[in-house]
This record gives sequence, C-alpha cells and structure tokens, in this order.
Amino acid sequence: MSGYYDHYYFPPSRPRAVKGGIKAQSKRGRFGQTWWGRRWIDTLESFSIGARLGRGKSYARSGQVMFIDIEEGEVHSAVQGSRGSPYVLEIEMKVYKPADWKTLAESLREQPFYVARLLAGEIPVDFEVIMEEHGMPLFPQRRNDLKTDCSCPDWSNPCKHIAAVIYLLAEEFDRDPFLLFELRGITREELLFEITGAKPETEKDADEAEKMAQASAPLTPDGHFWEEGLLPNDFYGVVRTPPAPAALPKRLGKFPFWRAEAALSDVLEPLYKKASLRGLRVFQGEE
Repeated sequence: MSGYYDHYYFPPSRPRAVKGGIKAQSKRGRFGQTWWGRRWIDTLESFSIGARLGRGKSYARSGQVMFIDIEEGEVHSAVQGSRGSPYVLEIEMKVYKPADWKTLAESLREQPFYVARLLAGEIPVDFEVIMEEHGMPLFPQRRNDLKTDCSCPDWSNPCKHIAAVIYLLAEEFDRDPFLLFELRGITREELLFEITGAKPETEKDADEAEKMAQASAPLTPDGHFWEEGLLPNDFYGVVRTPPAPAALPKRLGKFPFWRAEAALSDVLEPLYKKASLRGLRVFQGEE
C-alpha cells in the first residue's frame, strides 16, 4: 500500500523547502487573535476535512506558501508541495453590489458606536449580525459559500494547500480587518465614505496638496539668505535617546504577510537602540 494511491488514498510526502515563503507568526495553538480572525478559521474547521487541517497548519508555519494576492472577491496563491512546481490555487467569495453597501451604510449612520469602531480599524463584535440582517453575511455560512480550487491531485477540496492559505489569511485579517470587506466587494476607503460621507484619504491629500500649491509663492532670498547665523544655546532642546525604540514602525503595525522567523518589530528594535546610542555619541562629539 505504501506506493499505491487512488481516488481516496495518497501516500505521505515531504514538501520541498521554500526560500522566502510566507511564515505564520503563530508558532503553536490556534490561529487568529481577533474575534474576526478566529471566526474566519471557524469557517474552515467547520468543513471537517480531517488530517488536512493539521498539515495545512504545518505548511503555513513552515513557509510553504509562496505568495497571497487578495482582490475583490478573490484570493490567488501558490503553495509549494512535494512536486517540482508549486500548486496554484484560488479562493472565491460572493461580491455584494454597490447598492447593497449603500443600504447598509445608511443604516449605520444612526449608530455612532459602529462607525467609531470601524474608524478605529476594528470590526464591532455584533457587526456580522447587522450584515446578515441585510442579507450580506460577512463570513461564509455554508461550504458552498467559499469556492476553492487547487491544482494539486488531492480529491479533497479544500485540500491542505488551501487550508494553509486560509490559516495565513486569518493572521492577515487580524492585521487589517478591512480585507474581509474587500473580499466582499468594497475597500476600506469606499466603505467609510459611504458611512461618513468623508472623502477617501487619497482624495483629501490631493485636494490639500493642490490648495497648498496655489497658495504658495516662490521664496525670494534676501542678502543674508546664505549667511550662517548664531544659534541660541537651547536651539536643540533636550537631546536624549527615544524612550520607546522603533516607535514609528510599531505604530505602522504588523508587516503584511511577513516571511521571516522573527517579527519585524523584534528585528528592528535592537537596531534602533544601537543607532540612537551612536547618534547621541556623535552629537556629543564622542565619535
């Protein structure tokens, strides 16, 4: 039996190692830190695909997934298995019409709590109930709601390669929950615009830049423009190393689909500390 397989049985195989594959940040236990990330995983685990779930977790944590592209209603990916060429897979979800989103947004305008949570980059706990009441489930409710396809020979659908991608998607949804809405047909900017009426950031930035360009006049240097002046003693203020290293990268959040063993913030923090100390020594004339 070890060399035999048919429509029901595939012998165990070892996947080929991948350099630079996407690695799960979760090293053990379940995936998904937020309620919506865990809810996404519940969808997969409700399909009862047995041991393939465990192998999917192993693939996600060992970096077998080569890339993941999230588009409107679709996820495209490639996963390296035991064969020479990676398996190509696709996940599809139903996209809701613009009119459906507009109706949902109108009902949310009278509920400031939900608007505030969305503006803060979070999905309120019972938000999926509101969407279901409008006939727009955020998550797949039945197996047929999540259409999956993989080029591997496994008869099971979803297979372990699709499972690996779904696990990694849970971590990505933790980082950016609005990707769930994008899978349903609307971007973060479009959703917030429908709810609040505020322009997307890109449009506001363009408007502000145009106003500044119109209001700005070229600088005309006077006779002392290029002369070096005296600086006050307190010009630099208090010079010290930052109390929180790598503050800006930490504010930016997790890096999308990180591919290394350690988290990006863990790698950058000691580098920021060393750079800060050396910068201070240079400023003080010690180097």
